[in-house]
Amino acid sequence: MAAGRFSSFFSRAASVPWSSIAGEAFDRVVLVAKTVCFVHVINNYVCSIALVRGPSMLPNINMTGDIVAVERFSPRWNLIDVGDVVLLRSPENPMKTVTKRVLGLEGDTVTFLVDPSNGFASKTVLVPKGHVWVQGDNIYESRDSRQFGPVPYGLIHGRAFCRVWPPESFGSIGQKM
Repeated sequence: MAAGRFSSFFSRAASVPWSSIAGEAFDRVVLVAKTVCFVHVINNYVCSIALVRGPSMLPNINMTGDIVAVERFSPRWNLIDVGDVVLLRSPENPMKTVTKRVLGLEGDTVTFLVDPSNGFASKTVLVPKGHVWVQGDNIYESRDSRQFGPVPYGLIHGRAFCRVWPPESFGSIGQKM
């Protein structure tokens, strides 16, 4: 009786079109792999979204966080300009991405307050070749080029161009000059 069950099972298993099932599964795996590759390329080289939060960019970006659209081709084609809001790898902590405004490009001289909370002492620096000068809009609560100096251009991930969330603040992130 048990031999009859096994022979019935094997005869049903032999009638299943395994090659067409395997071919369809392979086609779906290839489709998923292509989709993942497409999303990776778009996210890393064209455009992505990022959550930006913290006090350094107040009042232009909320402390609790805004979601912004970031285009990624400006740093690759040297299209970053003074006034742009950029996302960059922190020179102090490479595991962290920070958001700052570009205030000077290579060859520019930048004058800044050394410690805005303790007086009006200022300093002027020349931004070296291949670097940018970045500062937060809230100079009282920002760690930026005033502390760590000019930032290598290669640390810039992208330029924030549009606030996506919250909905009432949707729109362009304007340049501040």
